[in-house]
Amino acid sequence: MRISQDHDVQTVMVTYDVSFGTYEELMGILSSTYKDHLAKQDGFIGAAIHVNEAKTRVASYSQWDTREHFLSVLRSEHMQAVNRKLADLSKGFEPVLYEIKQVYSVT
Repeated sequence: MRISQDHDVQTVMVTYDVSFGTYEELMGILSSTYKDHLAKQDGFIGAAIHVNEAKTRVASYSQWDTREHFLSVLRSEHMQAVNRKLADLSKGFEPVLYEIKQVYSVT
C-alpha cells in the first residue's frame, strides 16, 4: 500500500482505547478480521494496525476503492458482529472516513 493523493480512494482510520488486559484479544480480532474477511472484500486496497508502546491505544488505517465499498462491508452482518466484540473490548471506537489532501515523503 502506497499513500498517494493522486488516487481517489476512501481512507478509514479507527482508534481504540483499550486496557492492557484486553489488548491481546482486541488485536487478535482485528488481525483475523483483516486477514480472513476484509482483505477478501470488493474494493479493499490495504490496511495497517498501529499500537502505542503502553498497548492502551490501537489505531487501524485502511483504504478502499470507494466510500460505498467500505460502507457496504461496514453494514454487513459479519462486521456488525465483529464491531460489537470490539466495542466490548474497548472503551470506545469510531471509524472515521478521510480523503487524502497532502502526502509528504522522501523522494
